Amino acid sequence: QVQLVESGGGLVQAGGSLRLSCAASGRTFSAYAMGWFRQAPGKEREIVAAINWSGGSLYYADSAKGRFTISRDNVKNTVYLQMSSLKPEDTAVYYCAATIGSSYSTSIHRYNYWGQGTQVTVSS
Repeated sequence: QVQLVESGGGLVQAGGSLRLSCAASGRTFSAYAMGWFRQAPGKEREIVAAINWSGGSLYYADSAKGRFTISRDNVKNTVYLQMSSLKPEDTAVYYCAATIGSSYSTSIHRYNYWGQGTQVTVSS
């Protein structure tokens, strides 16, 4: 098993930046591909970005392309989501998740472990 703890959320003005971190503990971090998801009130949880075990293969949802950057540090057992040019519609609870195996998935159902989430609020 792996335990995931997100941090870095908060309140930011539109156009601002935040960096989310997700610290993993438990089994070997590099055995997992990772994803960032978000869920806004009244909406389904959706994928934002994903990264394979080495960091060499990345995925971004259309809403994140050009503004967000996912990365990981397998020594620090941490995955990051750098968010820039934030918009009010980015307001949501952001979750990191782990899927067993080297390749990421864009399907929420493939992720086995989830963090508790961190709130991101973007004011206009």
